[in-house]
Amino acid sequence: MKIAILGYGNLAKGVESAVRQNDDIELKYVFTRRDPSTVSVKTEGVEVKSVDEIGNYKDRIDVLVLCGGSATDLPEMTPKYAKDFNVIDSFDTHAKIPEHFAKVDEAAKEGGHIALISCGWDPGMFSVMRLFGNALLPDGNDYTFWGRGVSQGHSDAVRRIKGVKNAKQYTIPVPEALAKVRAGEDPVLTTRQKHTRECFVVAEDGADIEKIENEIKTMPNYFDEYDTTVHFISQEEFDRDHGGIPHGGSVIRTGTTGFDKENRHVVEFSLKLDSNPEFTASVLLAYTRAIYRLHKEGQMGCRTVFDIAPAYLIASTGDEIRAHLL
Repeated sequence: MKIAILGYGNLAKGVESAVRQNDDIELKYVFTRRDPSTVSVKTEGVEVKSVDEIGNYKDRIDVLVLCGGSATDLPEMTPKYAKDFNVIDSFDTHAKIPEHFAKVDEAAKEGGHIALISCGWDPGMFSVMRLFGNALLPDGNDYTFWGRGVSQGHSDAVRRIKGVKNAKQYTIPVPEALAKVRAGEDPVLTTRQKHTRECFVVAEDGADIEKIENEIKTMPNYFDEYDTTVHFISQEEFDRDHGGIPHGGSVIRTGTTGFDKENRHVVEFSLKLDSNPEFTASVLLAYTRAIYRLHKEGQMGCRTVFDIAPAYLIASTGDEIRAHLL
């Protein structure tokens, strides 16, 4: 299977590194909106091309992995390129997934290709676990906790505040809330009761740190509904203690069974990730294999993780997975 990457940020670099662990996948091209001569990839033999040339490679790529952002890139990119390529993306704006799916489905069918959207760990693996939980325990409740980990979108929002030189924001589950859910107590939790936010900020010389802290804590759609702690630190502390992009979390389904609902159950799926983009990239590659196989079967249109049978994800035969994994 020959793939190409569009973009070369943290996620794309994660895809490039993950290819090395998947012997059935070969990275052929990286397409970029930058000057290709300024982009240096780590894999020997991979060609870096301008995105303006991508139309010349329709017949040389089995799957195009789209590594743009969800805010402005993927809503345009995925339907555009689904006409000419089999594509996969990590679109993660949950509220807009149905709209995105419809556009991509139309484009992929028009071009006779297959696409898969919103692939990663949430949406993605967490989504599958929520579905399993609802299917297995229909009388129950869903809970999703994120972190402790870096929220790249929230960190970017803090960095855009005047006087901020650098910043990272961590999302942290409230321990008491998580404990109640794991105990099967089925608490009704507000946004503020489920998570807190912690910011580590490097301020520019002479910046008004009280004003910065107030802007962070009152920022609509990001921090105003959470208890937020802001720490002002030096660039040296930032480089030493906050260089990574860890993340993770848990999906929990609680439910009852029995004629009188006398038995309670708690099902949990958890992740603890040293690198958010590298794990997301690993999920993307597994599903890239799946849509490649579906395309060979003649399927077209848009899919999500809900539509893919697990056997399509792994580079093993049916006999092998029945013998070793079932």
